[in-house]
Amino acid sequence: QVQLVESGGGLVQAGGSLRLSCAASGRTFSRYAMGWFRQAPGKEREFVAVITWSGSSTYYADSVKGRFTISRDNAKNTVYLQMNSLKPEDTAIYYCAASRTYYRHSPVANEYGYWGQGTQVTVSS
Repeated sequence: QVQLVESGGGLVQAGGSLRLSCAASGRTFSRYAMGWFRQAPGKEREFVAVITWSGSSTYYADSVKGRFTISRDNAKNTVYLQMNSLKPEDTAIYYCAASRTYYRHSPVANEYGYWGQGTQVTVSS
């Protein structure tokens, strides 16, 4: 069982930066791949980034590649999403998620069994 709590969202101007954090409970955090997803008003939830359980590999949606960086600190049970060069189209609720299965990473939301409550990111033009 994993509980996730996101923080770090807010209002920022286009071109600015934000760093999201996701704190996890539980002693098995290091076994889970961790993902970030987002959902804009009127749109479906979409994949943003994923990091493998060890942190050795990361994968990104094309829309954020080169601007966002996912990382994790297994000693602190925390995963991060550094967001730079933000655009108005990045406006959404951002969710972190832990994989349903140990060690398995995926861009598919159904592969994740644990979700945070979400944090709002708003980018003004």
